Amino acid sequence: MNTNVLHSDVQSFINSHLNDDITKLLFTGKQIHGVDIKVIVEQIESKRKSKDKLPTWFQTEGVYFPNKLHIEQTSSETTAKYKADLISGQLIIDITGGFGVDSYYFSKQFSKVIHCEINSELSNIVNYNAKLLKVNTMDFVSENGIEFLKNSDKNFDWIYIDPSRRHDQKGKVFFLEDCLPHVPDNLDLLFSKTEQIMIKTSPLLDISVGLKELKNVVAIHIVSVKNEVKELLWILKKGYSDSINVCTVDISNENKDQFDFNLEEEQYAEPIYDQPLSYLYEPNVAIYKSGAFKLVSSNLKIYKLHSNSHLYTSEELISFPGRRFKIEKVLPYSRKLLKKELTAKANITSRNFPETVQSIRKKLNIKEGGTIYLFFTTNLLNEKIVLVCSKVQ
Repeated sequence: MNTNVLHSDVQSFINSHLNDDITKLLFTGKQIHGVDIKVIVEQIESKRKSKDKLPTWFQTEGVYFPNKLHIEQTSSETTAKYKADLISGQLIIDITGGFGVDSYYFSKQFSKVIHCEINSELSNIVNYNAKLLKVNTMDFVSENGIEFLKNSDKNFDWIYIDPSRRHDQKGKVFFLEDCLPHVPDNLDLLFSKTEQIMIKTSPLLDISVGLKELKNVVAIHIVSVKNEVKELLWILKKGYSDSINVCTVDISNENKDQFDFNLEEEQYAEPIYDQPLSYLYEPNVAIYKSGAFKLVSSNLKIYKLHSNSHLYTSEELISFPGRRFKIEKVLPYSRKLLKKELTAKANITSRNFPETVQSIRKKLNIKEGGTIYLFFTTNLLNEKIVLVCSKVQ
């Protein structure tokens, strides 16, 4: 950690060049208060990446930023706050501390947070920033979190783990068996120190695979932000072997669309079907990740268009965890008819349909955008149809 970076001249340069061309800055070869331009550019790149993801850090004067890779790997403030709101207690340990965003939000829910980070420079940076952010309930350990637990005589209310998803040989990985620390191999150790564990994994991890690798799973949270799945959260409790709750959530600004269900329920759910009615519903990506397509129909009492279409309809408008549309027109899939009926500009979605959005646009010469939404799909009679819709806010 180069403390000269914190000098007012360097900080002023960083803030005034946040939107500049990085390559041009590097070519200047200058130094400011003994700090090489390469170091300054690293600060600029990381701060730039933090603007939307970590507004608290971005807006706080004097924050020291690590390499941009650490910013890319850290939780956003939105998801960190979500997970912190799920748990509370006296003592939690984050054994894969990283840039400390999760630990920062855990400090609002726990009396004490232990932040373990094997990278000593990163640990020092997080320690410095915590003081700047006026957090005084965090202890910092620059050590391998698993090794620290082995030698610790403490018991924790919670252990939090965000395994590294970068592998020296394989590059970016998604299976728990390829991540560090290797959680499945260390579960017995972890449960000797706590009754409750929260694990964050890649949104690309298959839920069925995760369930095979882990044990004592109480709940799985599928967290998406503005309709993009960001992370899976696995809640484990020592000795637990009952049914598993799945919580799908999509966070957008101050709104939170949530759909919860029991993992076993989807298998036995009986959806209802109908032709397109007055309104159309498209689930958010968290529900798509969960696979709860039958339950969406049976629990919300809305009709599925087809067993494989995963689009829903109703006569009366309902609150729904996803996008809602008014169906203006239902057309058969006929190129000649569609050329005549459709506008030259529309938003297109293809669900359970043999053609991609790109091929449809090319074939029908429809540009992207506008206020019309076209859903190319299949109805319960296995007929290819096009739903012409307007969006319901």
